[in-house]
Amino acid sequence: MMFAAALLWLAGPASAPPPAVVPAPAASVVFAPPLDRPMRYRVTTRRLGRDGGLLGFSLLYDLQWQRAGRGYRLVATLRRIDSDAPPRAVRALTAVLQPLVGEAMTYLVAPDGGRIDLVDAERLWDRAMARTEALAAAADQPEAKQLAALVAALSPDERAALASADIRALLAPANAASGIGGTVAPDGDGTRETVAKVEATTAAAQPLVIDNLWTIDRATGLVLREQRQSWIVGADGGARTLVEERIRAIEPDVS
Repeated sequence: MMFAAALLWLAGPASAPPPAVVPAPAASVVFAPPLDRPMRYRVTTRRLGRDGGLLGFSLLYDLQWQRAGRGYRLVATLRRIDSDAPPRAVRALTAVLQPLVGEAMTYLVAPDGGRIDLVDAERLWDRAMARTEALAAAADQPEAKQLAALVAALSPDERAALASADIRALLAPANAASGIGGTVAPDGDGTRETVAKVEATTAAAQPLVIDNLWTIDRATGLVLREQRQSWIVGADGGARTLVEERIRAIEPDVS
């Protein structure tokens, strides 16, 4: 969810580059999510902290697809939060997300997977914001005060986009802002394809190289795994330091 990303942003000294979008899937990719079994989906982010170490947060979702008219209903439940960050940061993150742990979040998805909408987004946002504001009022939680200011400044559209970011990334057709290029390689039996792209940006204080890798299931239209690594490149163009890594992945069948 958006609060995990915000806390990681506060924890690290560098400005993270804009999130990548998945390249538009090939025409052979259909959208047919599995309706007969639950899915487990893990989103892990590691970011360079002020002490020079990588701080990690992992969100584990249970997913269940259902038919809804011509389209689909996706029920996503945040089951737990894992972290190897310092206790102070872990307490802040856990407290902010606690109202959402165990709560079913419902999304309506278009028949072709190209659009996703969070149902009753305002109620969900109000619950999360109330908890964030309570944390901000605590004198011993300066990170929460920064976080509250950060999320309060977002527009409704930005809130909706952030609240759905992890789920949207799961749907290859919903990320069809393509035009970003990339190398597409089908696997041996043609059921999956791997898309790789390397980006370079000078927007941050130091040049960044961003390695992106997506594995797309052609039969379901789902992104089975996304890996994004951001590296600071040394002045000589040789040495690289990992400053952020995000992995979104569907885990083995939990049925």
